[in-house]
Amino acid sequence: MRKIRRKRSFKYQLIVSFCMISIIPIVAINLFSYYNITTIVQNNVDELNVTNLSQTKNYYDVVLSSYEDLLYQMYTDDYIVELVDKIVKREDVAVSRNQLRRTLRGIANVKPYIQCITVITDRGDIVFYDKLATSTTNIKWMENYGVTSMELYDTVSAMNQTDFLSTKYAAEFNSQSYYLFHMAHRIVDYKKINKKNGIIILSIDEQLLNEICSRNQGINNGEDLNNLTLITDNNGYLVSFKDSKRVGNKIIDTTIEDQQNQEYKNFVRTNGFLTGRFMKVYRIYDESRKWSIINISDQSNIIGQMTNQQKLIIMVIVLSVFLLIIIIIFVTNHLTSSIGQIVKAMKAVENGKLTTQVKAGNHMPVEVEIIADQFNHMITELGESIEKEKAAIKGQRQAEITALEAQINPHFIYNTLDTINWLAIDKEQYEISNAINSLAKILRYGVDKSNGVVEIRKEVDWLKQYVFLQQTRFKDSFQFLLQVEPNVQEFFIHKLLLQPFVENAILHGFDGRKENHILEIMISEESDTIRIMITDNGKGMSEKVVKQINKGTDGSEEVNSHIGISNAIGRIRMYYGAAGLVKFISKSGEGTSIIINIPKVIGIGGNNNESGNS
Repeated sequence: MRKIRRKRSFKYQLIVSFCMISIIPIVAINLFSYYNITTIVQNNVDELNVTNLSQTKNYYDVVLSSYEDLLYQMYTDDYIVELVDKIVKREDVAVSRNQLRRTLRGIANVKPYIQCITVITDRGDIVFYDKLATSTTNIKWMENYGVTSMELYDTVSAMNQTDFLSTKYAAEFNSQSYYLFHMAHRIVDYKKINKKNGIIILSIDEQLLNEICSRNQGINNGEDLNNLTLITDNNGYLVSFKDSKRVGNKIIDTTIEDQQNQEYKNFVRTNGFLTGRFMKVYRIYDESRKWSIINISDQSNIIGQMTNQQKLIIMVIVLSVFLLIIIIIFVTNHLTSSIGQIVKAMKAVENGKLTTQVKAGNHMPVEVEIIADQFNHMITELGESIEKEKAAIKGQRQAEITALEAQINPHFIYNTLDTINWLAIDKEQYEISNAINSLAKILRYGVDKSNGVVEIRKEVDWLKQYVFLQQTRFKDSFQFLLQVEPNVQEFFIHKLLLQPFVENAILHGFDGRKENHILEIMISEESDTIRIMITDNGKGMSEKVVKQINKGTDGSEEVNSHIGISNAIGRIRMYYGAAGLVKFISKSGEGTSIIINIPKVIGIGGNNNESGNS
């Protein structure tokens, strides 16, 4: 059964086409616009944060450089160098210490946020001025820093540059906790540049860094809820932060930048400083101080606005699509309604209403109106043709009845031949009897299902009878050789397929030749086909005729003289298609060979039983 594929209506296809042409571009444009806007906004936010962080870094450099300049003035000051030399040499130690302390106190009040200035000599003497302590012997920040004075001296004196010490808790003063970071440098005597006799440490309140970090972050009412700026050192310790109690704590345990960024986010989220889902980290590294300035931006508000924009765009897309679908349906209904009228009329004709006509209207497009007119014209002509056909059929039936009345029953012929056969036997004319008997078999074989298929053995038996009659007719003027492989006899072949080729060999191949004629038929099995070869040693054919027959062109008078050849070849191609092959091989005066290849056919039921009625 042929599989019926479900087809879509013209209206459906039209709606789908309109949707693809109109809706898809609208959706694509809106999505592209949203993506483009989102990218622009994100780039602008990134650019703004990077700019703010750069400004913070610039201000940070300016401020810290001013303190470094002050430190430079101290560790190169000739008076301070002289006083330190006296202390180291134990010359007027008490006086020198007092004079040095007064000098440090005067310098400590030059700039704000300086909480302490400390001098450590190479012999371990400590002279300092500390605003956070009343004692002149103990330095609070050094006690809480966790290193000895000589350890600091060894570290700083080994360097020829300013050393920065990270922020740590220093002291409690007037009920307020102070956290200090420090700049240190060895004392330099330009008269003896390589001499190492002491170091100077400038201790600065962490609030200075905190104010720097807060300066360019757009703080509103004293607090920015979306941005945090902090400073860390190379070891992951907080140098400056809005919550001074966290300063000095280690918050980073990795050197991988992506993991560091995640730890920064976890730190501010876990401690409740920023609570948004979408955070981004920006950083600038201070190579000279080995500190990193970190800005953490909570972009949840921006992402939320973009999400709301996305929802709005989706709503606009949905609404636009809905309106477009309504418009498309309205337009397609207008276009397809007239087509629907034609389809309805066709179905009515299919159901037998041949008087159906399509009514053309003003709403009908010109092209559809032309189709409707042609349909009406076709139906009118169809009705007329049907009436003519009815009259012709009626006349044909009458002619058939007349022909049947005049037709001779084939059984009458078989019975008559049988009667003549017995008369010949009575007269002892056995040659005549054999000829009549062969003719009867030939007639019976050809009349009964002439287009059917039979086993090859039955076709071969019929050929024997046919060739026998031809030999009788031509006074045994040719010899007949037949070779059939036993294993091919049960395959099937169309009846009377070989007769035209055999007849052509007898009537035309042997015509005009006086020597002994031979007709040979060989039937054998090949891999997928049955090979039939019909050979005669007759007069043959010209090369031109052979080419015309093999090419299937038989228009010449010489080709047409060969009875039934073109029809026989046509039958083979009709029955077997490309699998049926016929090839002529012939030369004038040397005979002809016809090679026929047909596919193997086994077990075709219902067509191979020959009638035995007589």
